[in-house]
Amino acid sequence: MSDLQATLDRIAAVTDLAALDAERVSALGKNGWVTALLKTLGGMTPDERQQRGPEIQSQRAEVAAAIEARKAALESAELERKLATERLDLSLPAADMPVGSIHPVSQVMDELAEIFADLGFAVAEGPEIESDWYNFTALNMPETHPARAMHDTFYLAPEKEGETNVLRTHTSPVQIRAMQQHGAPLRIIAPGRVYRSDSDATHTPMFHQIEGLVIDRGITMANLKWTLETFLKAFFERDDIAIRLRPSYFPFTEPSAEVDVGWSMENGRRVVGGSEGWMEVLGSGMVHPRVIAAAGLDPDEWQGFAFGTGIDRLAMLKYGMNDLRQFFDGDLRWLRHYGFGALSVPTLSAGVGA
Repeated sequence: MSDLQATLDRIAAVTDLAALDAERVSALGKNGWVTALLKTLGGMTPDERQQRGPEIQSQRAEVAAAIEARKAALESAELERKLATERLDLSLPAADMPVGSIHPVSQVMDELAEIFADLGFAVAEGPEIESDWYNFTALNMPETHPARAMHDTFYLAPEKEGETNVLRTHTSPVQIRAMQQHGAPLRIIAPGRVYRSDSDATHTPMFHQIEGLVIDRGITMANLKWTLETFLKAFFERDDIAIRLRPSYFPFTEPSAEVDVGWSMENGRRVVGGSEGWMEVLGSGMVHPRVIAAAGLDPDEWQGFAFGTGIDRLAMLKYGMNDLRQFFDGDLRWLRHYGFGALSVPTLSAGVGA
């Protein structure tokens, strides 16, 4: 019996993958008989090589095909055996396996949307790549305005001549787009990602902001103060929230005010609520008439207020985090500690806390 037929018979008779691999090595391995035949081609004359070469290559291909076919048959038989014999007991308790969690930023966004929905606000969105006009000019910051320098802007290469695009530095452009699209009266919040060239323990190149906008007739600073006080009490789930408005300057509001909230020390850390000191949490003010006009509304008929704050900062204050950079490190230990369960859906009736 030839080596080829003997090898084919053994391949057909093997009953497991280990034995099949042994046959592969015996025939096609470094010291296999097919390999040995291939090595003899170098010592043959051209005529002999022309005759014997195709014969040896044919034997090699036949052995390789037989091995592949037997391997497929053995794997199929093993799968059939497993399907026929293995069972899953669905009555067993679930395995204690690690599961994913809701990121604190996503949780806080849901909390904010829930609170402001109860106050009659809709959620508005806009593009993260903005035109210079929406990001600055329409918000009362013309090309030479010094306030532009405070935004640490990422400018993008223009797609068209004369066009200037940026990664939006705040979510305020959404206010302009919402007024243009929906007109007045209007009550919206605009949460989303924003970008500035800055990085340290309390600043990152990408972070999250939320803007609020109310446009109606007869709106005053009193409406602004009540809205912010109601929001802060609901978000921090405390009734002892005291706020104060300090005069400030923003190009898109007039008058403008920084919003401070009272804090106290609890369990060795500073928390919102109490009266031991003040910390800044929001920027706010009455919408500048030029901004209302840029959005296509009549500032003599419509007035409004706007406010904005960092979502990441709110999360840090409420849940006791001290380094903004950890929000974006992807550290599973941090996420397991500060993350929220998939069923931790915030509702005002059940609370919005952890």
